[in-house]
Amino acid sequence: MWMEAGLPADDQNTRAQARPATGIVHLGLGAFFRAFGCVYIADAMAASGGNWGIVGVSLRSPDTRDALSASDWSYTSVSLAREGDKLREIAVLNDVLVAPENPKAVIAAMVDPAVKIVTLTVTEKGYCHNPATGELNLDHPDIRHDLAHDLPVSALGYLVRALAARHVAGVAPFTVLTCDNLPENGKLVRGLLLELAAWIDPALANWIATEGRFPSTMVDRITPATTGADIARIATLTGVVDAAPVMHESFSQWAVEDNFVNGVRPDFEAAGVEMVRDVTAHEQMKLRMLNGTHSALAYAGYLAGHDTIADTMADPVFADYVRALWVEIMPTVTAPEGVSLTAYAEALFDRYANPAIRHRTWQIAMDGSQKLPQRILSTLHENLAEGRKTDGLCVALAAWMRYVSGTDEAGQPIDVRDPLADRLRNLAAGQGTPADVVTAILSVEDIFPADLADQLRGPVSKAAEKIWSNGVRATVQGVTS
Repeated sequence: MWMEAGLPADDQNTRAQARPATGIVHLGLGAFFRAFGCVYIADAMAASGGNWGIVGVSLRSPDTRDALSASDWSYTSVSLAREGDKLREIAVLNDVLVAPENPKAVIAAMVDPAVKIVTLTVTEKGYCHNPATGELNLDHPDIRHDLAHDLPVSALGYLVRALAARHVAGVAPFTVLTCDNLPENGKLVRGLLLELAAWIDPALANWIATEGRFPSTMVDRITPATTGADIARIATLTGVVDAAPVMHESFSQWAVEDNFVNGVRPDFEAAGVEMVRDVTAHEQMKLRMLNGTHSALAYAGYLAGHDTIADTMADPVFADYVRALWVEIMPTVTAPEGVSLTAYAEALFDRYANPAIRHRTWQIAMDGSQKLPQRILSTLHENLAEGRKTDGLCVALAAWMRYVSGTDEAGQPIDVRDPLADRLRNLAAGQGTPADVVTAILSVEDIFPADLADQLRGPVSKAAEKIWSNGVRATVQGVTS
């Protein structure tokens, strides 16, 4: 890895050899956790010590493992600020496993009694659940596989099989610490895990329910995808090629429910983590005010031809639109103690507009069928129940429907990356009017509860007619004028 200024090569080699022993296994090792959780854990150990080294697990592809192996699992963390980049070496990973290549090794790593925490960033779709109900999707191919085989393929399957082995060995369970953008994410993963475990071994499910711990969390750091240009630029700055740097904004926030097996965890407070009794207010504020508007800007901005969120925000029509969305969203949000929602929105505005953050609209647009229920639909549901304004949110939902129909406003095909992409595109195909498209997509009960779909049909159809006829930019401008 590249040399830190003023640190001799011999000292750097000694430091690399003296890495802390593994205490955490992370499922779904991608750019976000390396830009977020790994940094906090490195800071916690720097402040207070402890053996909290991490074994990362790629659940699908060897790409991350292959990119990191040449640097002995170290990588560059790059804070992208208006005043310039800040580079830092992160050296908390001890190994990276590729689950499809060796599932037994992944389970063995999680069974090790020294491992006290298993963290997850597997994205919303990685939980193999029905977003509309929060229940396990027993028809999901990964879940069907995991019910029939001892060696799993899903994150939930790995958790269950590893916990089963610990139970048999008389080892306490690890804490399951999810870091994905889901409401009450700890409660959700606990319910899904217990449901899967009960199908495999009811006694195991009872043990997990009694002894396991599943803290809920709120995570926040914008992490654009790393590009080849980024890799080349970091190589120029450091003099060493790092095949796996992570790019991220300077801002970072992590709120964690303080509920760990036997109370064992890193000194998160020393790293700036907010350890709280209840994370609900933090996660609701973030999911609705940040993630909800991020998704709205991604779909509408992409259709309007904007490549990144910063590009979208540079268009005054969309800058006004995001402010209008916060006016609709904030009445549904209970602020965490000591937080001003207005100040939070202004901080988000500045973060979105930061030109150093090249967060691509297509990247944020991925997996909308899994994200919309917690990011936008829950807010819409509450506003409709209270008779409040929903024009901007309905435009966001109609823009998503235009996006997943598979063609942009110029008639060019869109590479829609979503677990339901084929189903949604086929539903939209051949419909006579935009209102027909809305009706067809609202029929997908995996996303839209029937009662909410009935309430949305009229206002979303109205927004869709405008988007299809006038374009998304003119429609957005109509919301704010």
